[in-house]
Amino acid sequence: MKSFILRCAAAAGTLCLCANAATALEQPTGSVILTVKGAITQTNSDGVAKFDQAMLAALPGREAMMKTPWIEDETRFSGPYLRAVLDEVGSKGSKLIVRALNDYAAEVPASDAIEFDTILAIKMNGKPMSVREKGPLFLIYPFDTNPNLYNEKYFTRSVWQIMEIEVVE
Repeated sequence: MKSFILRCAAAAGTLCLCANAATALEQPTGSVILTVKGAITQTNSDGVAKFDQAMLAALPGREAMMKTPWIEDETRFSGPYLRAVLDEVGSKGSKLIVRALNDYAAEVPASDAIEFDTILAIKMNGKPMSVREKGPLFLIYPFDTNPNLYNEKYFTRSVWQIMEIEVVE
């Protein structure tokens, strides 16, 4: 990983994930599947950070089998930790606006990236997710390790077909 995580919680509850300024964010070589914008310090294209699948796959993450309310069978999801993506872009915001291809957007506290092992799933059952299968990215909470998250509050934050994350201070 090219950057390090510096977490600081200010009195207002702002989460600060600051990237190492000595390293620039690399350029995507494949199709861009995620754009991160807003309160970030590391960019690679006109003030935003663009990621292809390979860039996301190179970040620290996890793989987990779990039941979700959207898919009938237990499903294996894998992808980078949301906190790893935020670290990579030098996030300095307290909330995230996660937007889907169909313009659905959910407000997600940036603290969810630290408190929970949330991932931006890039694969389902070992295969890249198509738009038809809720891809290319799906924000997955660790329903497998924390049953308290299996409720409407976190279901509404579990955006699929993600195309953009806006970091807001």
